[in-house]
Amino acid sequence: MQGTIDGFSYGAVTPAAAFLMACLGAALGLRCTTRSLRTERSFKAGWLALGATSIGSGIWTMHFIAMVGFSVDGVPVGYDRPITFASLAVAIVMVGVGIFLVGYRGATRMALVTGGTITGLGVASMHYLGMAGMRLDGRFEYDTVTVSLSVVIAVVASTAALWAAVSIHGFLPSLGASVVMAVAVSGMHYTGMAALRVHLHPSALTTGHAPGESAGSLLVPMLIGPACFLLLAAVVVMFDPLVVMGTPDWDDTAGRAPGIPAQRQVPSFGTYADPASFHSRPRDAVGPADR
Repeated sequence: MQGTIDGFSYGAVTPAAAFLMACLGAALGLRCTTRSLRTERSFKAGWLALGATSIGSGIWTMHFIAMVGFSVDGVPVGYDRPITFASLAVAIVMVGVGIFLVGYRGATRMALVTGGTITGLGVASMHYLGMAGMRLDGRFEYDTVTVSLSVVIAVVASTAALWAAVSIHGFLPSLGASVVMAVAVSGMHYTGMAALRVHLHPSALTTGHAPGESAGSLLVPMLIGPACFLLLAAVVVMFDPLVVMGTPDWDDTAGRAPGIPAQRQVPSFGTYADPASFHSRPRDAVGPADR
């Protein structure tokens, strides 16, 4: 017996909330990736890791917020905890591989294609692994063509997002790129859900509970944890103007007349200090006590 699926049990509330979380994760991840290109090599890995975790957490949270609105008529739905949280790990790791590849290789065609493909496959893997963690008295069946389309959407969106991260440096253009990525990720999710068919077991309508943990028992740790991480990451980003604006505040070339060489910059402390923390001053202003 085929079950009746409703992906919008709460109307537009869950799609809108899911989209906002995808936007937040994409915006933070792309800005951190851009920031990694403007820092010392010793700090690059930290920014890339923060970016990968932000994007992975945003996509995962978006998926399960959207799944709050998923129901099968007359059948309770539960979730398997290990598989559910394994999908989060898959999202962060595979997105991280793609971001680290582009972060260290640069905006070459091979790096963007390879990194975008790995990141897109990570998004798709997270989605379908998360679906595999659902428990109900029935079985899932997917339309192969629609599933393939959802994977293509994820790969194309991820490649475009990585290109934007290394090529677009202004705040508003990068914000637009994160919105585009969120639209594509949401589109991938609902395209994948459109491929789903549920075939219920004969005893489905008489079963009083779902195997595995219920959705309610997983809701708080599943959504609040990654959401809190994203908010903390947003605080970190807000306190770094180079992440927000995309241009170094220590650049003294602005307003300088053509033909006049720039003064040499001297860090106020540390031989390998982050360029964003430099306080510029002319070389000839260094006194004997500083030598």
